[in-house]
Amino acid sequence: MNKMLRGVLGLFLIAACVMPVFSNGQAEDGEKKIVVGGIVFQEDQFMRLLSIGYQDAAKDAGVKILTGNTANDQTKESELINTYVAQNVAGIAVAPLNSESSVTVLKQANDAGVLISVTNMDLSNAPYIVGGFTSDNYYLGKSVGVEAVKFIKENLDGKANIAILQFKSLIPEASTARVNGFLDEVQKLGSDITIVSDQDAWLQDAAFSTAGDMLTANPDIDIFFGANDGGTLGAVLAVKNAGLTGKAFVFGIDTGDQQITMLKSSDNILQAVCGQDPYNMGYMAMEALINAINGEDYSATKGKTEIVPGAVLNAADPAGIAAFEADMASKLK
Repeated sequence: MNKMLRGVLGLFLIAACVMPVFSNGQAEDGEKKIVVGGIVFQEDQFMRLLSIGYQDAAKDAGVKILTGNTANDQTKESELINTYVAQNVAGIAVAPLNSESSVTVLKQANDAGVLISVTNMDLSNAPYIVGGFTSDNYYLGKSVGVEAVKFIKENLDGKANIAILQFKSLIPEASTARVNGFLDEVQKLGSDITIVSDQDAWLQDAAFSTAGDMLTANPDIDIFFGANDGGTLGAVLAVKNAGLTGKAFVFGIDTGDQQITMLKSSDNILQAVCGQDPYNMGYMAMEALINAINGEDYSATKGKTEIVPGAVLNAADPAGIAAFEADMASKLK
């Protein structure tokens, strides 16, 4: 070995000795290199805001975040969680698909040493979670029901034929709670309220088709209730497509750019929505998760769910819509 080669090799060995070594999230000096996962289950503005909340909380805490979308697929949810466990993440914030089947894989992740926080669902059967952050689905439906009752009294002589678009086969607990909250209000009007159709259609295209079929079968529908983002949007488009502007009206849950545009539209189809607060749900879930990873006591929130309030937007309140729109734009930029 010549002198030059020995010199280069010596420098390499010295450098190797002083460079930090990382293994399983630990630096050589013992400082923890935190990596967390953030999971949503759909490609819409609600889930986008939820994910942005995850990411902003991780950024503010100075940790790395891996984000994933299960695309409403239970198998993919299990695979994604298992992948994150294999990648040695310290914790996962997740919007689960199902209160039963999702819990199984989350429990396995927790048993493997990965901390779990939950958004968009109350997992009362998961006592190990750091904490849960969600809306009160019954209250969301009830809030929209209150607005619908006012509208029916003022514009439809207290009578209405109502069609409902649910997402019961996707997330039965949430869908049922929202619909029950809505119905408990509108049915206070008594026998003058008739539920003419109640079907599942939670994606916009499917809801457009289903609502169109409902109108064909029941042309006297006065009110649609969309239990989620896609159901609400699809119903509005179906009413417009059927030429029933001014005759059929829509109330729904979830807010976004499209709902705001529809609330402000001169066609006056969409009357009111109750929006959740996905950004803060995501932020709070990730913040609690990171705090727990950093060793903070979470015994007060362990296994429990905190309700994150939402907001009602009404076409008759343009100032309220404008304030909500400005706040959402600031988060999405």
